[in-house]
Amino acid sequence: MDQELIELGAKALKKAALNEQAKEYLLNNATLFHALKKAADRYIGGETMEETIAKVVLENEKGYKCSMEFMGENTITEKEANAATEEFIEMARQIESQNLYSTISLDLSHIGLAISKDLALANITRILEAAAPNHTEVIISAEGVNRTDDVLETYMAAAKDYKQVSITMQAYLHRSKDDFQELAKLPNRIRLVKGAFDTPAHLSLSRGRELDETYLNYLDALLSQGHLCSIATHDHNIQQEALRLISKHQPSKDIYEFESLYGIQMEQLAAIKDKGHPAKVYFVYGKEWYLYLCNRIAEYPLNIFRAINDIVG
Repeated sequence: MDQELIELGAKALKKAALNEQAKEYLLNNATLFHALKKAADRYIGGETMEETIAKVVLENEKGYKCSMEFMGENTITEKEANAATEEFIEMARQIESQNLYSTISLDLSHIGLAISKDLALANITRILEAAAPNHTEVIISAEGVNRTDDVLETYMAAAKDYKQVSITMQAYLHRSKDDFQELAKLPNRIRLVKGAFDTPAHLSLSRGRELDETYLNYLDALLSQGHLCSIATHDHNIQQEALRLISKHQPSKDIYEFESLYGIQMEQLAAIKDKGHPAKVYFVYGKEWYLYLCNRIAEYPLNIFRAINDIVG
């Protein structure tokens, strides 16, 4: 029964995240906005790049690599897509000028993919050009299954000319078995995640042992080949199995990295870093924190109590 309630809560939070009326009400209600922002602060870098860079500096000083993402997706006008692109270009400049140990992460639909693949490719190319002098890595995030083909095609086109562009692969998709064969042919980093988007049942694996084994099989293949990879998961068991695979294959430490979202299971990441493994903290920032907060709590609905404590504390 408890598990059923947790799953019910997770579904409700995901629906709340997509409820435009609720979002609009929140943004126009100063009291509610500031209350929920206290809960969001646990998980976001801030509302601005400047706020986030300050946190990146602190994590760098602790020995963590970081990644920064300006939150947003599904822009519907070229003006919005180009404005987001300029933000990422400025991010690349700040990483270089402030000597930050950080990569850049983004959704292609934030920079134009929802409008056209040509626009997305043009804008990711502009960002990669800005990031090239400092060899800053630019990581393309996964999106919904209806956009997977366009994301991968745009990535493959960009990867022809830029070795510092990386891709996120979702282990839970059945199609990833074939996608992996093509992606692994390129030397660019593969960021491996379980996958979190709702999909028709026939397209993906459910959470559980089979998905965990599938994730680890992909990771085993990457490590055995000495292929650049990110182990992007908060699952303690998978992290421990990943450590076993690393011990087995003995890859160079510049080949792999463990990655966690800021504010999520950070103590686990700290323990991995303390054992001498590369560890990375993923920061997001911007005004779109409502959706992000709902999704973070949905991953583990009991975190609602932590959010309440943050609000009243």
